[in-house]
Amino acid sequence: MTRPWILVIILLSLTLSIADAGIVETSFHVKSLRVNRLCKRQVITAVNGSLPGPTLKVKEGDTVVVHVFNKSPYNLTIHWHGVFQRQTPWADGPHYITQCPIMPGNSYTYKFHITGQEGTLWWHAHVRWLRATVYGALLIRPTSGHKYPFPKPFREHTILLGEWWNANPMDVEDAALAAGVAPNISEAYTINGWPGDLYSCPSKKTYKLEVVQGKTYLLRIINAALTAQFFFKIANHNMTVVAVDAAYTAPYSTDVILIAPGQTTDVLLTTDISPGSYYMAARPYLSAVGVVQVNNSTTTAILSYKNISKSSPPLLPALPALNDTPTAYTFSSNLTALTTSWIWSPVPLKVDENMFITISLGLSPCRPNQICVGPFVGQQMSASMNNHSFVLPSTTSILQAHFHEISGIYTPDFPNQPPLIFDYTNASNSFNPSLLITPKSTSIKRVKFNSTVQIVFQNTALIGVEEHPMHLHGHNFYVLAQGFGNYDAVNDPKKFNLVNPQERNTIGVPVGGWAVIRFRANNPGAWMIHCHLDVHLSWGFATTLIVENGGTPETMVPPPPADLPKC
Repeated sequence: MTRPWILVIILLSLTLSIADAGIVETSFHVKSLRVNRLCKRQVITAVNGSLPGPTLKVKEGDTVVVHVFNKSPYNLTIHWHGVFQRQTPWADGPHYITQCPIMPGNSYTYKFHITGQEGTLWWHAHVRWLRATVYGALLIRPTSGHKYPFPKPFREHTILLGEWWNANPMDVEDAALAAGVAPNISEAYTINGWPGDLYSCPSKKTYKLEVVQGKTYLLRIINAALTAQFFFKIANHNMTVVAVDAAYTAPYSTDVILIAPGQTTDVLLTTDISPGSYYMAARPYLSAVGVVQVNNSTTTAILSYKNISKSSPPLLPALPALNDTPTAYTFSSNLTALTTSWIWSPVPLKVDENMFITISLGLSPCRPNQICVGPFVGQQMSASMNNHSFVLPSTTSILQAHFHEISGIYTPDFPNQPPLIFDYTNASNSFNPSLLITPKSTSIKRVKFNSTVQIVFQNTALIGVEEHPMHLHGHNFYVLAQGFGNYDAVNDPKKFNLVNPQERNTIGVPVGGWAVIRFRANNPGAWMIHCHLDVHLSWGFATTLIVENGGTPETMVPPPPADLPKC
C-alpha cells in the first residue's frame, strides 16, 4: 500500500516537472464576429472574439499547446509564422502542405516547442484570405538565465499592422479569382485592429499608447496586412532596431522602418522629447509601377505622454513618399546581425545546392467555363517561380504524401534554374508568350538533410515590377546581399556579407532587383516558400522544399499526430 506522504511527494514532483517543462496551453475559438471599423458593421472571422486575436507569451524552451476549435463556416489552419517546428513539422499549419484543413465544426490541437528562438513572431490562418482577420502576436522572451542583449526596457508593447475591407475578405478573393483579375483594394489599414482618426469615416476608437517621459520602451512591430508593405514612423522620435523576425540585430538607429507582410521588427523607443501627443503612423510603400488602383491611406495610433494637456492635438510624422525606393532599400539593406547573441550561428561557407529562382507575375489560361474579364482575352492573372505556378493538392497534404510515400500528389521536379535566360528586369520582355504564360503544377524541390542551400531570388518585369516579400517556413536564412537589375554571378558575390548578415524568415526582394539568401536545411519536413503578398500566393507564387530525413531518429520526420485532420 502506498503511504499518503509518498503519494503527496509523487504528486508534488509531477507538478514541479510540468512547471519546469514550461507548458503554455490555451484555446482558440474561431467563429464569425460582427464588428464596426469604418462606420459599417461587418461580419468577419476572428479568434476568441477579438481583432487582432490573442497574444501568446512564451519563453524560449517552452512547449506550446493550442486547442483550435473551428466554429467558422470555412476550412481553417493556423501557421506559427517563423517557428522552426523542430521535430514538429505537422504543426506548421499551411493547408495541404503539412496538414489537411480543420473543417467547420471540427477541432485540432497544435503542439510544438520553442527552441533556439527569442523575439517577436506571430500566428495567422494559412487558408486563403482568412489571414485578413485571423492573426495575432507570438512573443518569445528569454528563458531563465538569459537576458535581452540590450538594456531591459521599462515596458513592452505590441504594434500589429493590419488591413481592413468593408466586405468579407473571402468574398473579395473569390470574386477576383472567378474573374481572373486583381482583387478589390482594401478600405483601410489598421494598428492593433483600429484604422485611426484620419479616415473620412473614422472608427470610434484609436489605439493609444501612454508613456512616461525619460523611459525606454520595446515596441514589437508586426506586419499582418495581406497586400501592403509599410513605412512606419513616430512623430519627432527616433527608434533603434534591435531585432527582426526573432533574430537580434546590431543596434540600428532610424526615424523610419520598412516592414513587409510577414516581417517583424523590434525597436527601442526612448521617450526623451517634450511631453505631448504624437501620431504613430503607417502607410504603404507602393513599389509596383503602373498600378491604377491603390490604397494609399495612412493608419494612425497615438503615443501620448502622461500628464499633458488634453487639448494638445497629436503631431503627424512626415512619412516617406509612397514610392520612396531609396529609403526602403537603405533600411532593408543596412541591417546586420548581432553576432554576440547566444542564438547566432556563423554563416555556412560551403554551398551544396545553388538555386537561381525567377519570381514573376504572369498569365495562365482561364479554366473551362470561367469568364475571365482581363487583363487579356482567355487569360487570368497568375504568378510563378522559375515559370512554375504552384497548385495546392486537394486530397492529402504534401507532408503526408512524403511521409507515407503516396504517389501522384506532387512532382519532385522544381528546377534550380529558370527554363530561359533573358533580360529579367527589362520591361520589353513583357509580351513574350514563352515567358509570360505560366503552366500550373504541384512541383516541389527535394534537398538532402543538413545541406547548405543558396537561393538567388531574381525579380522580373514581365507584368510590371514590384518588391516581393519571400517567406521560408521552418528555417531562418542569412541575407547575404541584395541589389537592383539583373544579378551578376561574377561580380555580385564579391558583395556578400559572410560575417554578420541579417537573419530573417521573410525578405523583401527589391523592386526590379534581386536578393541572395543562404540557409542550412537542417529541419526534415515539407516547408513552403512563397510570396507573402496574399494576392500573389493565391495566383500560385509558391513552391515547397522537402528536406529529407537524416540518419538518426532526431533527424527524421516523426509519425503524424493521431488527431491530424483528415481531408
